[in-house]
Parts: sequence; C-alpha cells; structure tokens
Amino acid sequence: MRTADILSFAWISLAAGRVRSLLTLLAMSIGVAAVVVLTGVGEGARQYVVGQFSSLGTNLVIILPGRSETSSGSPSTFIGETPRDLTIGDAVALQRLPTVKLQAPVVAGESGIARKGLERRVPVLGTTASLLSIRHLHLAAGRFLPPGDPRQSRAVCVLGVKVRQELFGAQPAVGRLVRIGEHRCRVIGVLASEGRSLGLDTQEMVVVPVAFAQMLFDTEKLFRILIEGRGRAELDRLKQQVLALLTRRHHGERDVTIITQDSVLATFDRIFSMLTLTVAGIAGISLAVAGILIMNVMLVSISRRTSEIGLLKAVGASNSAVVRLIVTEALLLAGVGGLLGLGLGLIAGRLVEQIYPDLSAAPPLWAVGAALGTALLTGLLFSLLPARRAARLDPVLSLAKR
Repeated sequence: MRTADILSFAWISLAAGRVRSLLTLLAMSIGVAAVVVLTGVGEGARQYVVGQFSSLGTNLVIILPGRSETSSGSPSTFIGETPRDLTIGDAVALQRLPTVKLQAPVVAGESGIARKGLERRVPVLGTTASLLSIRHLHLAAGRFLPPGDPRQSRAVCVLGVKVRQELFGAQPAVGRLVRIGEHRCRVIGVLASEGRSLGLDTQEMVVVPVAFAQMLFDTEKLFRILIEGRGRAELDRLKQQVLALLTRRHHGERDVTIITQDSVLATFDRIFSMLTLTVAGIAGISLAVAGILIMNVMLVSISRRTSEIGLLKAVGASNSAVVRLIVTEALLLAGVGGLLGLGLGLIAGRLVEQIYPDLSAAPPLWAVGAALGTALLTGLLFSLLPARRAARLDPVLSLAKR
C-alpha cells in the first residue's frame, strides 16, 4: 500500500469512530497543554527572578560579615576586637583597590519618621552617594546623598515616594525637615518608584548617610558592602584582592563572605531550570495516560474491525502494511492532539500573562519540541501492541466473523 493510501484509510477509520477519536484527542491535547503551560510559567519565573537580581547592578560583588564561629584564638580576640565586623574603614580601604570602580557601605535598620504629627515606621538604609550608580537608582526630585568622606555624619535624607506622599501629600518635600528617631533631618531628594531592592521596597525606604545611620542605630557595624568592579573579566581577581585586603585588616581572619552577582544568578538559574524540568516531567505523565488511552482505543477498534482487516489481508495487504496502518492512525491522533494542546497551552499562557503582567509565560522552544515529540513517541509506542495483534489476524477467520 502506498503512503497516501495508508493516510487516507487511517483518516477514514478515525472519522468513523468520532467519539473515541475525540476523547483521545482531548486526552492528548490536555497533556501537551499542561507541559506547555507549566514549562512556560517555570521559565517565566526563572527569567523574572534572574532579571530582578540583575537589576541590582552590573559587575556586582557583595561582601557580607562572617559568622562568629569564624573567629579563633587570634591576638585580635584577646584584645577585645571583633574582626568579623565590617566597618567604614574597610569600605574606604576597598575603594583604593585597582579593580574596584565604586563601593557603597550599607547599614540597614528600622526607625520612626515624623513630621507635624504624622509618624510611621520605615526601613532606613545608610549608605553613600555611590549607591545611586551601583544600584542604578533614579530620583523623582532633588538630589541623592552628597559625596565626600563617609565617616562624616550629615543630617540629610532621601525619601521613598510612598513615604514622601504620606508625610507631605501634595506639598513639596525637598528642603523640608523631618524627624528620624530623635534626630532632625533635612530632605534633599525623593527616589523614583523602583520596586524592591536589597530586600527592601524603595518606595517605602528612607536613605541617609552611612555615618548618620550608625549614629541613629548606635552601631559601628556595616550590614554589607556593595562593590562595582571595573569589568566582568576581572571579578575573580577582584574577589581575591578583596579577600586579601580584608584578611590583613582583620588580623589574619578570613571572616567575610564574598558573593558575586554571576554566582547568585547561576544558582537561581540552576534551581529554576530543575524546577521547570520537574514540573514538565509531572505534566508529561498525562501524556503517558493519553498513550494508554490510544492503545485501548486501537485495541477496541481492531476488535470491531476484524473483518475489515481480514479483507485487507485477503486482497494482498502484507503484515507490515497492516502495522503501518494502525500506527499511522495512532500517530494522526497523537499529532493532531499535540497541535491542539500546543494551541491551548499558548492561549493559557497568554491568560497567565494578562493576570500577572510581570511574568512571561511563553514556553521555551525545547519544551514545545519535547511536548510534541513525546506525544508522537507515546502514540507510536502504545500503538505497536495493537498493530502487531492486527497483523497476526488470520484473514479467513477474520472474514468468517463478518
């Protein structure tokens, strides 16, 4: 039998059993749609998280203070120092490294801010003027923290847009005085709406000079130090220089944790890639269920078409031709069901994007290919048993059942 004859015969046979064919198409399309939607959402979540962390800056290195267990019986321990604490002096020293473009010490805490009877608790971030460039922040009004020696405490602040709105309403905020804790502070700028940064919502944040924040929270410690390197190719060299410098300054103690942006991004990428593959595998189970349904449909179809198959063999159709006929029917069901499922999955992905505009639900190409390929492979594998059973039918006995 020619290929065209097999395709035509298979299509006519499927059309004759419309209900069975439609149910099989539905099962296969649901399986493919599930794979497409879940992988699309998983990939979108990965891109969203990676994009959010990428927005922290470029060539970024984060220095965190080490744990207390990292201290040992060094001389610094006996004279009462705590070498695990990061200080402004450390940040100033880091700026002298040739691989460091910018550095910004960070102190984080929470305090009350008040103006004319209006008061609320806000996260307060103490830092320097460099943070504006390192974090790519933008201003809605005024200016950012003034440059200069970070050890000088200046009573100025930059408000997040929500804080400005709650304290000043429609009135201008720049140049006015507010009270942060027990200290009066002059507003010199207002941050634009940036979303979340460093785990804080910049719209509800107040930024002050790092020395002022240390005085406010009565501490000399830094929460972390942000560094922008001069180039991505020099990040490894930068890490080595930072570690060597801080080890010397901390009396031989390696008591800091250095995180590069690339390492964090790579970690997030691996985690979400594995999650995407996992949910795709779970959704792929439905394709196996659809394959079993195809096998059952083919077995039922063969039992009802015994005389038809016997007639084909009586007029000269070979066993291989009968096998190709049954397999072609299954592949048609799997292929058409897969294409329908792909369409349903893309439509569902668009609906997800409408509900969550920040999340892209477009499936990766590998997921589309894997879903369609698995559908066809499932149809092929689960049709082999019915096909072989049909090929072994005796034409005489089959015609006698007519």
